[in-house]
Order: sequence, then C-alpha cells, then structure tokens
Amino acid sequence: MLNRRKTRRPGWETAGRFVLVLLAAVLAQPLVHPAAVQAATVAELNRDASAALTKLYAGTPKAKELAAVAKGILVFPSVVKAGFMVGGLFGEGVLLKGGKAVGYYNTVAASYGYQVGVQTYGYVMFLMNDKAIQYLDKSDGWEVGTGPSVVVLDKGAAGGLSTSTARDDVYAFIFSQKGLMAGAGLQGSKITKIEK
Repeated sequence: MLNRRKTRRPGWETAGRFVLVLLAAVLAQPLVHPAAVQAATVAELNRDASAALTKLYAGTPKAKELAAVAKGILVFPSVVKAGFMVGGLFGEGVLLKGGKAVGYYNTVAASYGYQVGVQTYGYVMFLMNDKAIQYLDKSDGWEVGTGPSVVVLDKGAAGGLSTSTARDDVYAFIFSQKGLMAGAGLQGSKITKIEK
C-alpha cells in the first residue's frame, strides 16, 4: 500500500514571500521625499549643500576642522538608493573650493543580490590634497574604491582624528539615513561631472 502524504506546494510559499517583500517596498515609498528623485537646479543644490554642511558640522565638529584644511568639499545632500534584487542609487552634488561652488556632479551605482527597500542619505567628501582634486577633475568618472584613498568616518571614528593626523586623500561622512534598506556605502559609486 502506498503511503500518500499531503505535501505543501512550494510555489504558494514563494509567492507569499514575494507579496510580502513587494508590500514592504511599496510601504517604504513614503519615506523617500519626492524631490529627492528629481534633478535639482543649481540654486537647489547650492542651498541643500549648505544646509547639509551646517547640519554635519553641528553634529560632528571634527568635520568642520577637516573642512578648514580641505582643498575641496564634495557634497551630495540627498542620495536615493532603492532595490528589489537589482538596485541602484542616484544623487547630485556640488564641489566647493574656498566656500564657492566650482562644479556639479552626480553619483550613481548599480548592484544585484538580496536587497529590498528604499532609503535616502547624504554624504560629504573632504578632498584633502591636490592629488584628490586632480583625480576628480581629470577622470572620466571616479569610481570610489579606485584612485585616491577614501576613509569613511562616523562620529566615533572622527573623534580620534585631527588635522595633523589626517593623512589620507579623502575623508567622507554619511549622514541623514532614512528608509528601510540596510547599509549606505560609497564603495563602487561612480562620481561624474555634470553640466548645470
């Protein structure tokens, strides 16, 4: 006599997980400000960069110390990262030298693998020497992780840094993370000059 057992259909289980993941991604959409995904005007970028720096300096005084000796400051006030198995990020920023805007850039990246969600964040890169500035100016898009050395700092790591011990080419701070997606990193992002 054959022993017949009821078996679960794996297709329904997989479909249920897919629906839950899709629902989570849809529910995360209100966390992203609609203006963050649109191209910004020069005036908006300058205003948002100034506000981002003010906020960063208030929360991380070491960032202000780095700014005083940096050759340039690249500010991306709002970067949107989203993914469902395949993901990407996009943001626009401004390069400041001596407190003045001298160029505009975008940052983009693509990725694949297990990822679901949407998040926004900003980041600031302090270009500490002429080598970093020249690489940004002369490269046809700078893929972070190649070229000048980049050290990503948080409040804690920045505490032990001083302008006399800052020896790397670039120091970066990520700030204002919002959303339902783990991790905000710079590795693999491509920074390219744009015309505004």
